[in-house]
Amino acid sequence: MTTQATVFVVDDDQAIRSSLQWLIESVGLQVETYSTADEFMQRYYPGRAGCLLLDVRMPGMSGLELQEYLVEKQIRIPVIIITGHGDVPMAVRAMKSGAVDFIEKPFNDELLLESIRKALAVDEKQRELQSQRARVAARLAHLTPREHEVMVMVTEGRSNKEIATDLGVSAKTVEAHRARVMEKMEAGSLAELVRMVLAAGIGS
Repeated sequence: MTTQATVFVVDDDQAIRSSLQWLIESVGLQVETYSTADEFMQRYYPGRAGCLLLDVRMPGMSGLELQEYLVEKQIRIPVIIITGHGDVPMAVRAMKSGAVDFIEKPFNDELLLESIRKALAVDEKQRELQSQRARVAARLAHLTPREHEVMVMVTEGRSNKEIATDLGVSAKTVEAHRARVMEKMEAGSLAELVRMVLAAGIGS
């Protein structure tokens, strides 16, 4: 879990905000609290590591509306919904929008902390995946169109001979392209190259 991660608490109840801040800081996590969704959106910038604890009923934009707005804008911060007015349709709506958890007040401190740890782990995993995709994209940019073509065919399990026949070149030429692909993609094995191609969403 990254030490830079912040737990963002958005709740219009001052006592709840203070209680949550004390609880979360007591386990060494960084906390920021906001009384409305608008206040949070004015101060938050996408890309910050962490998770979001959202009350449902607040003045102005509700917690569920903020959650749906973040999804619409493709801001992928993990969300935990906390509410004193929980019902099944509300929980279903929150979970359909990707909430990590839906917790009713009064909540059990340990269960809430466990949910926060889970949300921060989700955030860390998402960041690693984004970072991996960026690294692969940077390497792909160095391939020539023919090298890219050969890479896709290789990762589909086709032999040098088959690729050579399809492209109308010699097997030696395919071998040379293949070696350059492995070098430029910094792949130590075919399995590693396949993983990169899958991460980048290329090929069949």
